[in-house]
Amino acid sequence: MNTIDVATWEECEQHVKELRKTDPLMLFRGQGDADWRLTTTLERAGQEKMPFMSYFEVINRFQPEIETFTEMTWDLPSYREVIGLVKDPGFLDGLGGLSVGSLYPYLLYLRHHRFPSPLLDWTRSPYVAAFFAFRQKPRSKHSGKMSIYVFSEMPNGIKGTHSNQARIKRMGPYVRSHKRHFLQHSDYTICVQFDNHWVFQPHEDVFQLNHPSWDLLTKINIPATERTRALKVLDEHNLNAFSLFGSEDELMETMAFRAFDLRKAAFGVSEVD
Repeated sequence: MNTIDVATWEECEQHVKELRKTDPLMLFRGQGDADWRLTTTLERAGQEKMPFMSYFEVINRFQPEIETFTEMTWDLPSYREVIGLVKDPGFLDGLGGLSVGSLYPYLLYLRHHRFPSPLLDWTRSPYVAAFFAFRQKPRSKHSGKMSIYVFSEMPNGIKGTHSNQARIKRMGPYVRSHKRHFLQHSDYTICVQFDNHWVFQPHEDVFQLNHPSWDLLTKINIPATERTRALKVLDEHNLNAFSLFGSEDELMETMAFRAFDLRKAAFGVSEVD
């Protein structure tokens, strides 16, 4: 992983523009603390390196209850089908994999509604990523930096892997999902390893390999003091909590930012004072 420290929001923008010249299809992710690792919500739930089959057993068990209360339905592959798939080393290659039946849409539904997920969410917009990096206020005047991650899966259009190594797979944006998926220009990745069956792995295990031709990751660190300036620019382009979520709660969040944070900035009060 390549790390870049910048002093201003404008400097961050410039680095992003330069990086996009190498791969126009790259993905972005914003995190509110530069010390946070890149982890899925499944890992944060204490389920690191969970077998694919074990995760399917859990979400399959809850499907009837979820469908009852949401009045939604998903055509999931059968238990027997999944047992065969997870023992197939080619399961996640090409256009197949999680697109079997409604498995990918179901996984996204769970992810969007806060059920622990092996999917790591990204956006195709560096500005959406910047919003999420800066969304939360610094905890104190000692808060340091936020980060924007830039991920290029195949900068040369080709990706090579060894069958026994952990690998990252980009799932793609073309799936029926929650409206937030489209408002936020979302995409997702999973990291898996095949050892007689598929097992979820930490993304950082792959990024630490620093392969020169694929799975390239750049981390841009930005001072927390740039928060209000960056969010002001984004809001002027109608990129805020309300435009990215569309709910009443996020409308109030946006109004509060305009009423209080921008007012403080206008009077020269520091973000971390």
